[in-house]
Order: sequence, then C-alpha cells, then structure tokens
Amino acid sequence: MSENLKATLNIDGSIVELPVVVGSENEKGIDISTLRSKTGYVTVDPSFMNTAACYSKITFIDGEKGILRYRGIPIEDLVKLESFTQVAFLLLHGNLPTPQQRVQFSRLLNLNSMLHEDMRHFFDHLPRGAHPMHILSTMINAPAIFYPNVDLLSINEDIDLSSARLISTIRTMAAFAYKKNIGEPVVYPRHDLPYCANFLNMMFDSPVAPYEIKPEIVRILNILFILHADHEQNCSTTTVRTIGSAQVNLYATISAGISALSGPLHGGANQAVVEMLKQILADGGNVKKYVELAKDKNNPFRLMGFGHRVYKTYDPRAKIIREECHKLLAHMDIHDPLLDVARELEEYALTDPYFKERNLYPNVDFYTGIVYRALGIPENMFTVMFALARLPGWIAHWKEMIGGTTKIVRPRQIYIGQTPADRA
Repeated sequence: MSENLKATLNIDGSIVELPVVVGSENEKGIDISTLRSKTGYVTVDPSFMNTAACYSKITFIDGEKGILRYRGIPIEDLVKLESFTQVAFLLLHGNLPTPQQRVQFSRLLNLNSMLHEDMRHFFDHLPRGAHPMHILSTMINAPAIFYPNVDLLSINEDIDLSSARLISTIRTMAAFAYKKNIGEPVVYPRHDLPYCANFLNMMFDSPVAPYEIKPEIVRILNILFILHADHEQNCSTTTVRTIGSAQVNLYATISAGISALSGPLHGGANQAVVEMLKQILADGGNVKKYVELAKDKNNPFRLMGFGHRVYKTYDPRAKIIREECHKLLAHMDIHDPLLDVARELEEYALTDPYFKERNLYPNVDFYTGIVYRALGIPENMFTVMFALARLPGWIAHWKEMIGGTTKIVRPRQIYIGQTPADRA
C-alpha cells in the first residue's frame, strides 16, 4: 500500500478518500474495502473484470507486454527445466527445488501415485463411455474419505504430503478415467518412471500393445504442463479461492476448480480448436473461406484459438509451444489433413493485416489442441490434460489463501427485482 497515494470519490457532495495500493510490478489498484461502511455504496463490476480479489505472490501477467512469470521467473526460462514437477514445487514453495528437495519431492510423488484399492473399484461402477472430465471431477472428491486430514485446521502438518498425493494421484485418476471410457483395463503407475512418462504409460500401455515411451513426447508433455501450471486469477483459480475460503477440504475445493475448468469458455478452448479444424476440413479444407467468414461482422462464425482475453499481444505461451509443435510434427513425420488445415490457418493469422492489426495471433489453445492430437490424446481428454497441468497452481493459490487472513468470500449485489409496491 502506498502511504502517499489516495483516490478521492465525490458521493452526494461528500469526499471519501480511498487508499491506493501498488504491487511489486507497479500494478495499481484502489482499496475499496471500507467503501460500504463509509458511504453505504458498493461497486458494481459484473464478471469482476476490473476487480482484484486478492493479493498474491504466485504469478504475474502483463497482457500488454506479453509477460508471464511464476514466482518471478519468466515462463521462457521455466520451460527449459527438465520436468514439470520442478515447476510444481516452485509454485507450491516459492523456490525451485534444490537437488535434495527434488529427490524428496519425487519420492513423495512416487509413493503416493497409487490409488487406494477400494477407491479404484469406484471406477468399475461408472458407466462406460462417461466423459473423463466428469469422472475426474467426481473421483477427485473421493480421497477425502480415505485421507481426511486435509481441512484447514489440520493441513499445516501435512501440506506437503497432501499436495504431493493429489498431484500424483490425479494423473492416475485421469488415466483410469480414460481407460474406463474406452473399455480397457487400467494400468497401474510404475515406480521407475518420472511424472509425465508414467502418465503416458498409464494412458497408452496395453496387454496386447506395449507402449513405447519416447523422450521427445515426454519432453513436450512436460512443456505443455509447465505452460498451463498457473495463470493468475482465472475462472477456475478464483473458484478454488472462493470455495476454499469457506474452509472446505482440499479435495472438494479442487473438484470445484475442475468443474469450473470443464466449461467450453475456459478449459474447453483447445478442444474447440480441433472441432473448428474438423469443420473446415469437412467443408473441403477451404481455409480462406472461413477466414473471410471470421472477418465478416455480420457472420456468427468465429475462429477458435486466436487472440486472448488477457494478452493484447502474442501469448508468450503460444510463442513457445508454436516452435515446439513444429519441431514435434517434423520429427514424428505426421501426415494428418487436419494439421495441414491448421498450418494454413496459422499462416493467415501471422501474415494477414486483419489479424495483425487486431492482435489476433494464434494463442496457446490453438497449438495445444494440435499437439495433443499428434500425441494421440483424444479430444475428450484435452480438458483433463489442462486440469492435470493446472493442479499445482490451484493448490498454491489455496495454500496462499488459507495462510492469510482471508474471510469467507461473500460478494454484494444490486437488487433489481420486484418490490412490495410493484405487487400491490
């Protein structure tokens, strides 16, 4: 908070002074926490587009400059790390792990990768063909029954264990959900595989077709998870903080975050990209036609995966994954007509003045949909992959929230309904 800066508000002839707060990156805000008590007024900000709901030390975004940092470290540096679990540790603890801490954290993840066997049998009673995201949001609640020591009053003693258990078992649940969806037997985690390789093996290994773990695929999955590990106060993270403020247990809190992520306007964006590409391909692959439709203000068609609500320039995550995407496709020598449509559409977006003038660059969702398709991840698992990546960020925000002085979240409203006089 700046001692020298004040904002003045003139309400009905009365002057009210409100403190101005300044963040470490010179972000400025007006503290209105005393506004109602001083004036009887509240602010109105539908969807909270201009409201800072908390103070946080976790992630910084500058949408105008295309900056994304976790704990002060640029995303461009973080993707050079060997594994996603190092970034998960960073988000949870504030610093990258020392070699000893990395070994200890990996050991915790490994020891907690198995689901309780009684819990595994829950999957047997779920309907075949159920959407993996719905299975995940349901099953993530179950560990609270088997590991109840995850509420606000007891979590301080077991925060590292509880976090590691959740980060590790969520990939097991996700892989089991996929196997349930396709009617194959589940594959248990292996103690000799690192995080992402273990997940891929649980997803794709089969008694009749052993899965070959390729380092280039493991590497790009680590990068994808790092890019999505946190993104400040988005819909699902705000949900986690809101639910957590009621001192709900960690698993139920994360389940709420997963449910928020499942919506098409949040976590479903990369799936929407692939569906759009399929639509263009089914119409003869005429990319130019759809580009022109997108330019037409009177046409409801919109190109998915272009531009971003936060970034007013090139999404820094898209810059990274674009390069990695092209490397992977060249290395794997994939011949997929859908990817050919994507390449042509990308070329339009990067060279056409209409897109450049409006900063409608391909965003991270455009490329992640392409990469996941190339890796063999089915579309109904795209949002699940997002949830796996975002989990450390959610836990970090939950941990930060319960460690502060947060009261239960309780927004105000402006009532515009009927009055007794209207009904007279």
